[in-house]
Amino acid sequence: MPAAARVSPKDYFTPEEWAPLAKKSAWKGPAIMAHAWLVIGAAAAMALAFPITIPLAVMIIGARQLGLAILMHDAAHGALHPDLKVNDFLGDKLTPGGLVAYRTYHLGHHKYAQQTEDPDLVLSAPFPITRTSLRRKIVRDLTGQTYYKQRWAGLVKRLRVRKAGEPLWPILRDAVVSRKRFFTGMVATIALTAPFGFWWAWFVLWLLPQATWLPMVTRLRNIAEHALVAKDEPDPLRHARTTHANWLERALLAPYWVNYHCEHHMFMHVPCYNLPKVRAHLERSGVTGKMLSAPGYLDVLKLASGKPERVAVAA
Repeated sequence: MPAAARVSPKDYFTPEEWAPLAKKSAWKGPAIMAHAWLVIGAAAAMALAFPITIPLAVMIIGARQLGLAILMHDAAHGALHPDLKVNDFLGDKLTPGGLVAYRTYHLGHHKYAQQTEDPDLVLSAPFPITRTSLRRKIVRDLTGQTYYKQRWAGLVKRLRVRKAGEPLWPILRDAVVSRKRFFTGMVATIALTAPFGFWWAWFVLWLLPQATWLPMVTRLRNIAEHALVAKDEPDPLRHARTTHANWLERALLAPYWVNYHCEHHMFMHVPCYNLPKVRAHLERSGVTGKMLSAPGYLDVLKLASGKPERVAVAA
């Protein structure tokens, strides 16, 4: 299968216009990483001081957990820092981790975007779906079912099917090792907060957002980016969708310019903080009318859930 068609910056920018957009800053990436963690810390502090704000904190923290994944995504493209060693350290150690494996997988997505060999094609293939189906998916996300299926169901199944007499310890040891960061964070956070009476903080202000809000906003982001994009789409300006995001959506759904996804697919090594500038230039040049865009996330969701409901036929 041939790779997806690509565009060249020189088709849309002069060398003088392109150079500052492609440049990786030595401080902006780390500053955005610090912002993500500071927002998480501030939301957690707010919830600890005013427990009534816990639902809001869960949404804010879940969105910043997505933000950390987005920054790991930028690191996978070498766009988080001009020094690749620093880039990879930030992208692996201060995010969900697994950068090397993710980079291999994700660059395959870019190489074959919306083509048969695209590893992410399965995410966009089912659309459009019905509103009922979309509601079911969101309910599964917000009730932790999606998280359990993705993160823990395999381990539970492994425990259930182990042979009679097979020792339990090696299975549990491998599970802990493969989730070392998860358990280390849990133990460290509980050790720091329990003496002050907040032993529950990690469960409510990290695990709960990770198991509920994060899966939902990840799903909605994936829908906005590639749902209803034709398989084997030949036009590289329509391999992905850019979605306008208002301030609330940027805070709770689409942090760190992830909504500029068409621009990202066109120029995948541009740092995320420069994507709005890329968009502005393409708009001035009259290119955005040819690109796949949407006025808002609700608009995309309406289209993606526009499949008619099945109507029962009377006997």
